[in-house]
Amino acid sequence: MELGVSDTFAHKLATDRNMTDIKNMSSDEVASTLGISKDAEEFVATMAIIAEQGSRRRAAKKSKKITIRSKAIDDFDRPEITSRFNALNHILVPHQELVGEPNISEEAQLEIELAELERWNMVQPDPETGEPRLAKELLPKILISDPVVQVIKEFAESADMATLAADPEHKPLAAGWIADRVLKVVRPSPSAGQSIAYRLIVEGN
Repeated sequence: MELGVSDTFAHKLATDRNMTDIKNMSSDEVASTLGISKDAEEFVATMAIIAEQGSRRRAAKKSKKITIRSKAIDDFDRPEITSRFNALNHILVPHQELVGEPNISEEAQLEIELAELERWNMVQPDPETGEPRLAKELLPKILISDPVVQVIKEFAESADMATLAADPEHKPLAAGWIADRVLKVVRPSPSAGQSIAYRLIVEGN
């Protein structure tokens, strides 16, 4: 409650849990415990408070003691050994990007994907209603665990967290937000200059 969480939500979260347990809860678990939708402003505000506490505790635990150890020497002389490889920087990996910004509404996402994919005959009649719909399931699939997808996901989430830190009213990305998004792949082409393909990001086969 001292952190800004309402009395009702604080009691629901704290029942049989300490702060460590609460920080380890998924967004779905928090929403279920509070009995509210993940789209609700109260949920977004509560998740931001939980995330902030996690960041503060990690910062408090960092030791300021300076020691000489082999890893520290490696970090200084060879910083590249601690850097995560960015698959998009490899010469053999074509340029890849999400269709649409990461943090947009489902309606805006659908509108952008329709505009991008309509010319590829991706708008098909629904088998049940006969209404036109975007048949993204016809696209080749790429797993959410793919190194390229993970790089795009981490960059987007890092930028989104920075936006949230600057603007408390900002609605952060939801868990699993990148699943079912369309990835645009641009390759150089000797004849056309560049060729474009699309892939659907999925969580599993």
